[in-house]
Amino acid sequence: MPDTPPPLGDRVHELAGLIERSTGKDGFHTTAIPALNFSRLSAPMELPMRGVQEAALCLIVQGAKRAILADEVYDYDASRFVVASVDLPVTGQVTEASAEAPYLCLILKLSAATIAEMVTEAESAKAPLPPPSRGLFLQPSSVEMLDAAIRLVKLLDTPRDIPLLAPLVEREILYRVLCSPQGAMLRHIGIADSQGQRVAKAIHWLREHYAKPLRIDHIAREVHMSASALHHHFKAVTAMSPLQYQKQLRLQEARRLMLSEVLDAASASHRVGYESPSQFSREYSRMFGAPPVRDVERLRNL
Repeated sequence: MPDTPPPLGDRVHELAGLIERSTGKDGFHTTAIPALNFSRLSAPMELPMRGVQEAALCLIVQGAKRAILADEVYDYDASRFVVASVDLPVTGQVTEASAEAPYLCLILKLSAATIAEMVTEAESAKAPLPPPSRGLFLQPSSVEMLDAAIRLVKLLDTPRDIPLLAPLVEREILYRVLCSPQGAMLRHIGIADSQGQRVAKAIHWLREHYAKPLRIDHIAREVHMSASALHHHFKAVTAMSPLQYQKQLRLQEARRLMLSEVLDAASASHRVGYESPSQFSREYSRMFGAPPVRDVERLRNL
C-alpha cells in the first residue's frame, strides 16, 4: 500500500477489509447495490487485457493498476482513483497484487441521469464550461471520498436500507468528483446538447453500430455537430479518431467471438464488419501482437 497520511491510510485499510469480506476470491463481483461492483486479484496480470471501460469511478484500496488509452498511460493505486466519464477502449493490467495483499478495487458505475440532475442543482458545478477534455482522468483520493465509499459498502450489511440510502451516498461520491478540478468532463455529460454530451452520443452510436461502415457525416448529423467539430472533440475526449475507436471495438469483439463462441478468424472478422480477412489479420496482429489464431491459442493456454 502506498504511503498515505494516517487519516487516509486508516480509511483505505477499513475499506479494503470491507471489500475483502464481500469478495473472498478472485474475480469480478456484483453486489446488491446495482451500481456497485468489486474486483479482486491475488497476483499481477501476466498480460494486459483490452476492453471497453464503461463510464465509472474505479477506486483501488489495495494493489495497483495501469490503464492505457491510445498511447497515454494512467498508473493508479490507493493514493488516487480513476474516472471514465464515457465508454473508452482501454488496455488494463493489474501491476501489484499478492496472495497476502490482493488487488482490491471498488467500481461505481456513473449515471448520466444523476449527473444531469446534480449539474442543475450544484452551485459549484455551474462555473463556465470549458471545451470537452479527456474522458479518462486521475484524481487524488480524499478522506471525504473514502468516508462516502465506506458508508456505501457498509450498506451491504443492511439490505433494507439500500433502496433509500444508496442513491444518496452515490450522489455524494459523484458530487465530490463533479466539483473537483477534473470534474468538467462530467459536467459536459450532464448538460443537454453540450459538445461533450454530443461526443458521448457519438460514442454510444459507434458502440451500437460498430459493424456498419463508418460515415462521419452521418454520425455528425445524428449528434448535431459538423463533421470537423465531431472529429476534433471526439479525439479530445477519447484520444483517438472515430475510425480508430471503431477499429478497437471491432477487433475486441472479434477476439471475444473467437474465444467464447469458437468462431474462426474469417467468420469473426465478417461478423464485426470486415470485408477483407487479410486486412483484419494485419490490424489484429498490430493491436494484439500476434495473428488471430496464435493469439487465441495463447489466451486459451493461460
